[in-house]
Amino acid sequence: MGDLSGKVAVLTGAGRGLGREEAIQLAKQGARVVINDIDLPDAKEAAESAVEEIKSFGGEAIAVYGDCADSGDAENLMKTTLDTFGDLNILVNNAGFCRDKTIFGMSDEEFDSVVRVHLRGHFVNMRNATAYWREKAKSGADVYGRLISTSSEAAFYGSAGQPNYAAAKAGIIAMTMGAAQLMIKYGVTANVIMPRALTDMTAGGQTAALFAPPEDGGFHAFDPTNVAPLVGYLASPEAGKISGEVFVVWGNQVQVAQRPTLRDPFINPKGEAKWDVEDLHSTMASHYDDNYMPVWGGFSVSPV
Repeated sequence: MGDLSGKVAVLTGAGRGLGREEAIQLAKQGARVVINDIDLPDAKEAAESAVEEIKSFGGEAIAVYGDCADSGDAENLMKTTLDTFGDLNILVNNAGFCRDKTIFGMSDEEFDSVVRVHLRGHFVNMRNATAYWREKAKSGADVYGRLISTSSEAAFYGSAGQPNYAAAKAGIIAMTMGAAQLMIKYGVTANVIMPRALTDMTAGGQTAALFAPPEDGGFHAFDPTNVAPLVGYLASPEAGKISGEVFVVWGNQVQVAQRPTLRDPFINPKGEAKWDVEDLHSTMASHYDDNYMPVWGGFSVSPV
């Protein structure tokens, strides 16, 4: 079950945190693993450590350094993967960082840098992988392809202090859903995970206490190792019919997100006619009365 022997997996941001645990998971299932991380001393040290850990239990792994959102570095990542292992079967986009500010206090650079690493970082590598699988299919060869994107529940609920991060994570969902529709004819699946986990991005600030390990040493619901098995499953042959899904995963839980739904429509009391402001108000006001309280993701928003 879940055998990935002979398969080749690329994971971005895989030196530490979620990416590292996912790389180890895939390697234990038999995949040959390419660990990508940024070309900085601490990241390189972490990536080499992950490679050595995989090799210690008999797995195959290499590290390739570069900026996941840079087209040239992404092309080098793809080329090195093919030159080393001869194929690509699994792409897990995971790299990212935060630059948190409220929208009125955020600079252009703080917005652009986060959208770049998360959304563009997914795009350039997904573009390379999907183009490779498409050309392989057109040549008549068998294709085994799995795309796994990393988003966040911030994409659903918004995040008052993360307009850059929430926007990027919402874009990742939309892009992956499009890839799922496009690539299914080639036998390629594309899914999104939304992990709740202790990582560099959640270990400090307002989230530190929430994600901290339990003091009694019991089960740590936010340990990144709890997320990795879902990645291993979605990458496996057994998950070949699962595509275009969004999963929230943490602790001992996996939840499948429902598609957005529309509530019953408000109908113009004048029938088949264009709305005017007065009719809109008379029709909708009772719904948005003084007792109305918008709720997003379990968080009540008080009127301002």
